[in-house]
Amino acid sequence: MQGNPVYKFFSALLCYPEAELVEALPEFQAALDQMPELAAHREGLQALLDYLGGNSLRHIQEEYVSTFDRNRLHALYIFEHVFGEDRDRGSAMVDLLEEYRKYGFELGDDELPDFLPALLEFFAHIPPADAQKLLGDAVHVINHIGKNLRTAGSPYAVVLENIVALSPVEPQPLTEPPVRDMDEAMETFGPDVSGIEPLLKPSIQTVQFYPKSK
Repeated sequence: MQGNPVYKFFSALLCYPEAELVEALPEFQAALDQMPELAAHREGLQALLDYLGGNSLRHIQEEYVSTFDRNRLHALYIFEHVFGEDRDRGSAMVDLLEEYRKYGFELGDDELPDFLPALLEFFAHIPPADAQKLLGDAVHVINHIGKNLRTAGSPYAVVLENIVALSPVEPQPLTEPPVRDMDEAMETFGPDVSGIEPLLKPSIQTVQFYPKSK
């Protein structure tokens, strides 16, 4: 199935940074130099690559966790910004999983379908027109996360902004999602590592797709 590799570029940049990412920075640089879809945001993307290559792996990992895992305004789980912890999120997950399966893909056991890097990886494997249609459904949330990252001064903001620029749909502002009562959430999920906030989602660091066997 032929898709647009630019989505894979963004997916990899938004995953938890491992040593393999740093080692592959020359390949990211080559893609930045060659992909026309990246030209409009070249300066910001170059700054991100320079940041990833100019700091220790431990530092960029700690900053990633602080940015995306410890701040819900920047969470890379699309439905978290739409439904919060409302139970309707589960139905939306099922519907999105059906989209994956429609094209013959299954997520790994520890992966959620609304994790943005997973969704972008999926887009890279399906026809570009279909990817754009699905992107148009998610662009409002992606734009919301990107604005929050820009406000926070994160070098990752440019990635979300570039993804938004790929969509023909004009993003609209989001309303605040419902928030589950803290006591109920603590009882259901237990405390996080700090012992203060509930664990609302599993930690996902890598994205793998498994085509269904015929």
